Amino acid sequence: MLIDGPQEDMRKVNAPATRRQLLTQLGEMTVGMGSLALLDLLGHSSKALGETSGSILQLHHAAKAKRVIQIFCPGAASHVDLWDYKPALARFDGTPLPGEEALVSFQGKNGNLMRPPWRFVQSGHSGKMITSMLPHMAKHVDDMAFIHSMVSKTNTHGPGCIYMNSCFTREGFPSAGAWVSFALGSLNDNLPTYIAIQDVRGEPPNGKANWSNGFLPARHQAVAMSAPQQLRNLSRPTSINPDEDLATREYLLKANQRHALRLPAESDLRARIAAYELAARMQLAAPEVSDLAREPAHIHDLYGTSDSNGLKAAYARNCLIARRYLEAGVRYVSLYCASRASAVDGLLNWDAHKTLKADYERHCPIFDQPTAALLTDLKQRGMLSDTLVLWGTEFGRMPTHQEGTLGRDHNPDAFTTWMMGAGIRGGVTHGATDDFGRRSVQDVTTVYDYYATVLHLLGIDHEQLTFYHNGSNRRLTDVHGRVISEIL
Repeated sequence: MLIDGPQEDMRKVNAPATRRQLLTQLGEMTVGMGSLALLDLLGHSSKALGETSGSILQLHHAAKAKRVIQIFCPGAASHVDLWDYKPALARFDGTPLPGEEALVSFQGKNGNLMRPPWRFVQSGHSGKMITSMLPHMAKHVDDMAFIHSMVSKTNTHGPGCIYMNSCFTREGFPSAGAWVSFALGSLNDNLPTYIAIQDVRGEPPNGKANWSNGFLPARHQAVAMSAPQQLRNLSRPTSINPDEDLATREYLLKANQRHALRLPAESDLRARIAAYELAARMQLAAPEVSDLAREPAHIHDLYGTSDSNGLKAAYARNCLIARRYLEAGVRYVSLYCASRASAVDGLLNWDAHKTLKADYERHCPIFDQPTAALLTDLKQRGMLSDTLVLWGTEFGRMPTHQEGTLGRDHNPDAFTTWMMGAGIRGGVTHGATDDFGRRSVQDVTTVYDYYATVLHLLGIDHEQLTFYHNGSNRRLTDVHGRVISEIL
């Protein structure tokens, strides 16, 4: 088992300081370091598994994936309008939902069944039916494994988002990316292990809790990026010129080296020096990776980074920067498309309570080309062979319309996710909902199963990845979960 905390002597690592000392130093160093809570790179002494320098323990089994990109659409993107084809919705459009004629859901009473506003089209060699609103994504269905039988524990956006990211509806638990960071460590000493790329429109529901480290050491929290695709607080202060900065670094290096000679190998000073050196290396590496001007024109055209729709162009740049960070060795990237809903009209994300057709005719073009371009780019570069791509949302939507509207209410009993890339069998479908997409009924799949599968592809047994906290050996998958072998 991977155990941290009081039983950490089971972890055989070569480290200049104990974990407890490193955590103490971590807390002390946060003051004044701003986003250099890129303490997420504080040495490899805490890295449990993988191919990083300093890692001693072996993977539980051979890994298919080295890295993960998780594309998340907050607001509960409608499965029955995008991915989960239900011809019965067209046949029975305008009639009551059988057995639930008086259904009251999240925002109140539901009306009759409502057909999707757009037709579904048969796509790829597999013949997968998806909405005509996603023509670019349709080109990739033969590489995707769709899971049509997901269920959630909540019908509320904030808890739903963190549940899909951490397997818990309450804040305070580590996100999946934080667990992967803890388990596998970094593929690049100069960059964060885990990055969250926010939508230009803001944070998702429950904000930073979606990429939190929870009770894991602080270095495993994602480093959040915001427009214009930059890690925050990395630039040299404008009041300090380069020559002065270099001279100061050289002086400090000599002073610290002299001082360290008089101290034991496990000194606090050496740990501090290592942390600041890593931060300094990031000041050089991160801006270079973030520089989209290095990409040729045909790549910008592929993604649509100069599209006349500013929101689409911004998301396209985020997709491109995500590929660049994956290519440079970031282990886990969370990429958000849309943000929390507007208090007035809900136009900022996929939460289409009132005017689903108009809302999705805004969102689908923003999402479609850039996301498909990212998948194309990864495939062309040979990166899909060891990159796992995830797409998800927090829950689904009702097959009925909300009473008095042309939108759909929340549905935690059925929704769709998909996986693609390393170790995934493309062109397959797992699980199913009923005839109307109201409930998952075949091979019902939980978020625990979902992440048991993700960890399995990364070479980790989800039952053995644990962290001792508050009297228990905690797991990402809690006490549940099975690997979805049918899609592997």
